Amino acid sequence: MTFDEPWQAQAFALAVTLQDRGVISEAEWSQALGAEIAAAPDAPYYDCWLAALERLVGSLSDPGAIERYRHAWAHAAARTPHGTPIELTRADF
Repeated sequence: MTFDEPWQAQAFALAVTLQDRGVISEAEWSQALGAEIAAAPDAPYYDCWLAALERLVGSLSDPGAIERYRHAWAHAAARTPHGTPIELTRADF
């Protein structure tokens, strides 16, 4: 499989790891990814991949967790100098 961006490889690895550890089943993953592709057939593949992954992970946690983390990552990215790894801290939440 070829990845255009590092986040695509990371999302792929996370989905595979969740399946390997039995957190989600192959059927759940296939259904979630298929639903995202059907909902946005012209969207880039890995955008659908990420949306499916967010939906499945979101169903495992409290309803606001994904949005809080999305906000925290945006905050962390805004305060991080270009070229430096982004790291979350408690202050980002």
